[in-house]
Formats: sequence, structure tokens, C-alpha cells
Amino acid sequence: MNEVRFDAGGIDIAWCPGCGNHSILKILKQALSELDIAPEELVMVSGIGQAAKIPHYLKTHFFNGLHGRALPPATAIKAVNPGLTVIAESGDGDMYGEGGNHFLHAIRRNPDITNIVHNNMVYGLTKGQASPTSQPGFKTPVQTRGVLSTPFNPLALAIALDASFVARAFSGDEAGTKDIIKQAIRHRGYALVDLLHPCVSFNKVNTFSWYKEQIAYLGDEHDVHDRIQAFARSVEQGKIPLGVFYVNPNKKTFAQALGIYDENPQALSLRSIERKQTLSHWLENRRVRVTLSG
Repeated sequence: MNEVRFDAGGIDIAWCPGCGNHSILKILKQALSELDIAPEELVMVSGIGQAAKIPHYLKTHFFNGLHGRALPPATAIKAVNPGLTVIAESGDGDMYGEGGNHFLHAIRRNPDITNIVHNNMVYGLTKGQASPTSQPGFKTPVQTRGVLSTPFNPLALAIALDASFVARAFSGDEAGTKDIIKQAIRHRGYALVDLLHPCVSFNKVNTFSWYKEQIAYLGDEHDVHDRIQAFARSVEQGKIPLGVFYVNPNKKTFAQALGIYDENPQALSLRSIERKQTLSHWLENRRVRVTLSG
């Protein structure tokens, strides 16, 4: 098995030379191939941004939607066809900024999807404005005096909400990142991978060399099932920890909580539904009753 099976072929990739997204695309192809996931059994979902282009460069199904709106359709796709592998993939601005509200509620619902967030601490598509994860003092054409807001900490938030899988990786370490992504995809439930990578055009601070000096993997002593310890590691100062922070294998998924497949394992998308069960029929009857009563 190799990543060639996911090559779209003849695609003009729009990312800048040296962008961390190139490594992420390569890593993702390798991970999917090693997991023996067939292209026709995968759905990539994204919003708007440079990272959101990644489904365009893969030979598979994808849904490319509105800015910040990748997680709701990803949740729905998995709910109606649980046999699919569903990955919501986009950038820190798209997922944590415009999509911050959906990020919160996806964690609460725990759909069986993987959420990979390309975190370069800047808006790359719109030419370098500060993103939710930009560091204090980071200067941009808009934030001319430097970023004043506290950076968004997606890992701390996810752990606080008891997300069932929380991890951080770095695109410069292909082997380590591939292993984390494979673990996330295999996990049953919502899996967050905050994936650090450089933006060579619009972020001259958080560069490849900067990351190499600032990151360090969690040690073997870290207990991924200890939520308190995981939260403490997510907010600590100093070196940026990488690895799997927290895993809760006991949470029910969105579909399990609803009991959709308790008695009938057939995908919702394949079931025949009687007219009396449909929302449109309910609305039609309601409209008739309102008309008659008026």
C-alpha cells in the first residue's frame, strides 16, 4: 500500500513553496494508505482557507463548504453513513475562528470523525492577518501594534469539554505526525489533531526553525487517560508539548447516544422512509391544520 492511490493527478497545487501544507498532504496520504482506507470510503470535509484546499488534492469524496462550517456537514455525513471514514480538515482561522461555535458543539456531541486543524498561527489565504492562535505581540498589516488578545488554546478547551481524543503534532516530523493521525482516525469518537506548521509567506516569526526549537514530545510517563494531567500539560509554559494528550474511550458517539443503529445497522442514507415519517409531511399537515383553524 502507498499514497499513490490517493493522488488526484495533474493538479496544480496553489500553496507556496515551503508551506507546511505540502508535508501534511504527504503525511495524510501515507496514513490513509497504511490504514488501508479505500478512496471511495473516505469523505474529506473543509471550509475556506489554504488548509481547506487539501481535499482538492486527494482522490476521494469531499465536501467543501462555507467558512467555518466544516464540522456540521462532517457530523451529518458520518451519522447517515457510518461506514465512511470522515475527516474534517481546515485551518486555525476556519476551525477556531469562524467555526469556533461548531468546534465547541462537535466536541459535546462526539461524532465519530477526525478533526485535523492546520495551525500556522496566521490567516494565510487573506494575506497575513492574525488568527485566533497568533501569539501576543505578533505584528501584521492589520495588527500593526502587535496582537493584544490571549491566544486561543484549542487543546485546553477540548480537554475541559472532555473531548474523546486530543492531540498535537508538527508537520516537520513526518513519522510522528503520521502516527498521531493514524491513532486519531482509528479512534471511535471525535478526535482533534492540532497540527502545527509554518506559513513561509505571512508568518516570519513561527518559522520551521522556531518550531524545532520550541517543541518537545510528551514523555512515556504521560497518562493519556488522566484528564487532569492532560489539561495541565495543555496550559503549561515553556516548550510546546506534542503527542496524544488525552483519550476517553468510554464516551458514546453521537450516533450511539441517539440510538440510530441500535436495532437496524443499515445506513440512514440507504433506508426507505415512509412519507408519514418525513418532516415535509409533518409540516404539510401542520399547515393544513393552521389553515382550517384560522
